[in-house]
Amino acid sequence: MRLKFPTKKSQSLVTSAPAQSVWPLDPAVTFLNHGSFGSCPLPVLEFQRELRERMERQPVKFFVRDLEELLDWARIRLAKFLGGMAENLVFVPNATSGVNAVLRSLDFDPGDELLVTDHEYNACRNALDYVAQRTGAKVVVAKIPFPLGSVEEIIEVVMGAVTWRTRLALLDHVTSQTGLVLPIEFLVRELNARNVDTLVDGAHAPGMVPLDLHSLNAAYYTGNCHKWICAPKGAAFLHVRADRQKDIRPLVISHGANSARTDRSRFLIEFGWMGTGDPTAALTVPKAIEFVRSLRPGGWDEVMKHNRDLALAARRILCAALDVSTPCPEEFIGALASVPIPDARSAKPSKNPLYLDPLQDRLLEEFGIEVPVIPWPAPPKRLLRISAQLYNSLPQYEKLAGALKKLL
Repeated sequence: MRLKFPTKKSQSLVTSAPAQSVWPLDPAVTFLNHGSFGSCPLPVLEFQRELRERMERQPVKFFVRDLEELLDWARIRLAKFLGGMAENLVFVPNATSGVNAVLRSLDFDPGDELLVTDHEYNACRNALDYVAQRTGAKVVVAKIPFPLGSVEEIIEVVMGAVTWRTRLALLDHVTSQTGLVLPIEFLVRELNARNVDTLVDGAHAPGMVPLDLHSLNAAYYTGNCHKWICAPKGAAFLHVRADRQKDIRPLVISHGANSARTDRSRFLIEFGWMGTGDPTAALTVPKAIEFVRSLRPGGWDEVMKHNRDLALAARRILCAALDVSTPCPEEFIGALASVPIPDARSAKPSKNPLYLDPLQDRLLEEFGIEVPVIPWPAPPKRLLRISAQLYNSLPQYEKLAGALKKLL
């Protein structure tokens, strides 16, 4: 079994000036961390600004008369891009919110088993542990090896952890720390066959790897639009299969909870209004999809192929510089790649909840390179994770390799 990626030819891995000029990144920083928060292109930000001006010119008209139709328009276009159905898709602020909405909506009994891997993103793993503690359910952890040799190793440990008590599996599509593209289509299909629902944490997948939500047929799928789709921050989605929507409620219970409307589902009504906020990030998603598509003649297939080729080439540069073997076959790589680096000298935790290693600060302060150093599986063990986006180029990773030689 092999994972599938676009195969159309991409342009040179040396970034062209036009691609760099449309992102508002600091030119003094070599930014190799698109995966953490993304960066939104200037034309997309301009479109969001126009929406905000429209909102402020006549707020009542915008929120009361126009917003639902605008959100429908954005949902339809996002669903088409994702291969899903608009009536099954709602906007949420981020994938962590999507995971929480599902987990905190479901009823679990003492003894129920909730399956997760040891590569799951910390915030979402915390949500799973929280729900398990409150309900008496048991969290079962499938340990995926890293370095990793084959797809079969993943399938064996995940499916081998399933029992008759397994109620739900929370699985990454693309792991955050290790940058692995998991065989999610196979896993969902096998779990469905065993009557186990899957909640896919697809934070990184949209815009990085091919995605068809209808064919995937997961009970729940949540993903970010602010990463590889390059929409503004605060744009994400939750896709819930029609037969599971009656149980899923938003994290914020608002006016929709007692709505008498019958023209649309309660699922859409409740998630469509959770109080006053700024919805322009979600409304900008179609613009981001179309703009990034326009940056390559081959559209999104070529964008994904280019970024993957660049990530693979960058990984080869780093592994050669550090004299380490590639930690997994190429079929597991999308636009992220993680490489083991020597252990940290100290496992002392940082005050910052997201970054723990002083090496990341030194790379920025001394070399102007922004790249995450991730404690995994636990301090002092650590990984360096690179991202590849259209504004990146091979010389940037060569610069990183040189810096690491001096600092490690």
